Amino acid sequence: MDYKDTLNLPSTGFKMKANLVNREPMQLKEWEKMGLYDYIREQRKGAPLFILHDGPPYANGNIHVGTALNKILKDFIIKYKTLRGYDAPYIPGWDTHGLPIEQKVTSELGAKAKELPKPEIRKLCRKYATKYFKIQRDQFRRLGVRGDWKNPYLTFDPKYEASVLRVLSKLVKQGQIYRKLKPIYWCTHCETALAEAEVEYHDHKSYSIYVKFRDSEDPELYYVIWTTTPWTLPANVAIALNPAFDYCEVKVGSERYVIARELVEKVMNELAIEEYEVITTKKGSEYEGKKAQHPFMDRKSLVVLADYVELDAGTGCVHTAPGHGEEDYQTGLRYNLPILSPVDDNGVFTVQAGKYEGLHVFKANPVIVEDLRASGHLLGEGKIEHSYPHCWRCKNPIIFRATEQWFVNVDANSLREKALEEIKKTEWHPGWGENRITAMVQDRPDWCISRQRSWGIPIPAFKCSDCGEVILDAELINHFASIVEEKGTDVWFIYDAERLLPEGFHCPNCGSNHLKKLEDILDVWIDSGASFDAVVKTRSELRFPADVYIEGSDQHRGWFQSSLLLSVASEGIAPFKTVITHGFINDESGHKMSKSLGNAIDPQEINEKYGAEILRLWVASSNYQEDIRISMNIINQQVENYRKIRNTLRYLLGNLSDFTPEAAVPYEKLLELDRWALMKLHQLIKDVTVHYENYEFYKVHMAVMKFIITDMSAFYLDIIKDRLYVESKDSLQRRSAQTVLFEILIALTKMLSPILTFTMEEVYGFLPESARKFATVQAEDWPAFKEEYIDVELEKRWEKLIDLREDVLKALEIARSRKEIGNSLDAKVILELKDSEVKSIVNKYSLDILADIFIVSQVEFDRVNGGFEGEVSAVLVKRAEGEKCERCWKYSIETGADERYPGTCPRCARVLSENTD
Repeated sequence: MDYKDTLNLPSTGFKMKANLVNREPMQLKEWEKMGLYDYIREQRKGAPLFILHDGPPYANGNIHVGTALNKILKDFIIKYKTLRGYDAPYIPGWDTHGLPIEQKVTSELGAKAKELPKPEIRKLCRKYATKYFKIQRDQFRRLGVRGDWKNPYLTFDPKYEASVLRVLSKLVKQGQIYRKLKPIYWCTHCETALAEAEVEYHDHKSYSIYVKFRDSEDPELYYVIWTTTPWTLPANVAIALNPAFDYCEVKVGSERYVIARELVEKVMNELAIEEYEVITTKKGSEYEGKKAQHPFMDRKSLVVLADYVELDAGTGCVHTAPGHGEEDYQTGLRYNLPILSPVDDNGVFTVQAGKYEGLHVFKANPVIVEDLRASGHLLGEGKIEHSYPHCWRCKNPIIFRATEQWFVNVDANSLREKALEEIKKTEWHPGWGENRITAMVQDRPDWCISRQRSWGIPIPAFKCSDCGEVILDAELINHFASIVEEKGTDVWFIYDAERLLPEGFHCPNCGSNHLKKLEDILDVWIDSGASFDAVVKTRSELRFPADVYIEGSDQHRGWFQSSLLLSVASEGIAPFKTVITHGFINDESGHKMSKSLGNAIDPQEINEKYGAEILRLWVASSNYQEDIRISMNIINQQVENYRKIRNTLRYLLGNLSDFTPEAAVPYEKLLELDRWALMKLHQLIKDVTVHYENYEFYKVHMAVMKFIITDMSAFYLDIIKDRLYVESKDSLQRRSAQTVLFEILIALTKMLSPILTFTMEEVYGFLPESARKFATVQAEDWPAFKEEYIDVELEKRWEKLIDLREDVLKALEIARSRKEIGNSLDAKVILELKDSEVKSIVNKYSLDILADIFIVSQVEFDRVNGGFEGEVSAVLVKRAEGEKCERCWKYSIETGADERYPGTCPRCARVLSENTD
């Protein structure tokens, strides 16, 4: 007789080969067929709400690893909160306006873009955005992300646009919006104003020049300025000194140079001037009101005072052009200086720049430097590499340029102060996010919200042709919003002013009805920042404020901040209760991902090669609160982790093929090792729950992997394999182990379902029908932690037994390497215990139980000479005594004693007899 046929070998129903690449699309079709999103919502009807509001990505290309990371993290949270009993609707959204999309469209059009009217450009932009929102939607769904994909929010939707306009009208009504000629960030390539959130800083080489301005009354006295932007010199109208600093008049030849005392030596060294003499020293305040002749423009430059002048670089005399810098501008206002900005939208000098008219500002730099040298005003020149502002979209260097723009006054109505208070009330993950956004809000200038582009929500402002008054009021905006809600914002660029104005509207300044519309559009950060109103407050299934916003760390100055300011201004509170920040994606070496560097990883490539489940596992394994590394090598590590998880689940399912919850053994009758495993499971449930609550998914990953690899695969599952396979099917020994395996399987399936969403759905389908309350694991309840299963004394005992087992395993490995044994069941171990505590614990267990723990055939206690010296024992490994049982492979001196079952040990003979009887 082949006794192997009588073993309870595991079922192979849950296939070893994952084949995720093919299985996942099939599962997606099943979810679509069942209407997964609506089904989950129905199951949680009436439950407490949990609202995670989706920050909208730009609909301007395929998703990348960063957007995949973001959506997967959101999916973890939504699915976990659902398991916790919340109704957690998820409305995905897309940012469909703005420069990123318009630039893509116009670059494809080439020169033709200049000829097309705005309505045509807008039509092409809408088509482009629609195409990519649909592409991205399908790519996010492929990642297993659950959401209301049939009803997303799109910022070009007329109802959304109308909502944004109504938020704007609230701000206008309370005096939060103004229009002014001010220097702002300007991209000469994209020909538009930029907000702070649209500016990146990169290393850039600039001129570094020292220029002398002659005092108007004293022909031997010169104010020496230092600048890295020679092109701004045509707009110079002042020289700023710090009133508290000491300034020296340094004699060089027949000339005297005004330089801050602490910088004299440094400046003289840089100018290679060896012979000089300090003639006199005065406070900066003594120079106020003096005038200097501009080096090449027919105007005087006023000497002014400013506290922002520092001693970290330059000369202490600061070139001041109010049309090209925020601090310069504020100084210009104080001293009533002209706000000159002789530069057009393309960055080309206008007639106000004199001889430089027609030159692009950056090309003018060497020309101006050469002219200064020729006129004798250039004292020194060089190049400096420093951090310089660049356009976030085209990546070109930008300029500060004074133009008339619309601004949000962040100090009006105490908006800044209120926003800072709301920041304090918000929970930030990680904690440093609070300091980061606090500093940004504290220091930010007024928000420039107007753009000179085609694709966006128009600012419904009019200009009186008779008196020049520019009009933007709440009545106008709300009237336009009602038109937009029905017809969309394209009408602004199609209708004439009369059709856009309320009936009988006249200029409030002069009463004229000759009004023309202006064509600035809103900053897209207004579009997305107003989503709290257009989505969270509007959708019936949502609730304001949202519980969570989660985006990349760049959004502290982007969406987090724009949402905060608009919500506080219009509603008086922050739009979120918790803000979670994730880092950026780097390659394996820590370098930024870039297509040009060839180190970019495409999430579609991972899906096609391994399956989305592997990408999800990588996200879970990463501490997203820092910058995250990815490469195919790193992904392969997660393939191995996935294999371990899947093999464990396969083992559990295979050994439960004949088990139903009705066959479970009560806790008090469980074998001690099984109670230990149940305790470990509930410690895991407790820890994992805390990690999910803290949004620390990498700790979930670590805890589960430790449980699976260390507690289960390397210990518990290894030990119980014998009784699962060998004992009678309905025996207490086997059913005790199965009871715990079932608890472990159910708990792991639920706890891992937010992360391994496809695999746990597959596992759920293999559970007994009585264990499946729903059509999907995603509607299940979170496993409950049971304090009564935590037995401290039991844990201490088994910690010592595990230490002893480690000694035995090391000794067995040595014996195996020496060819003294093959399988560990070939062995008999003799133990000499060193630790008195271990002795007292071991005495409570039979030799058979100890043999099962060590997975050997026999155990003895005796003095050991020449054995392995372990931590708590000396171990001697010998060949087991007796004959090998053909059924369980254990050795026994009584093997074959039962004539009915030759070749079996007494235990196997007993089991066979019970099954026969």
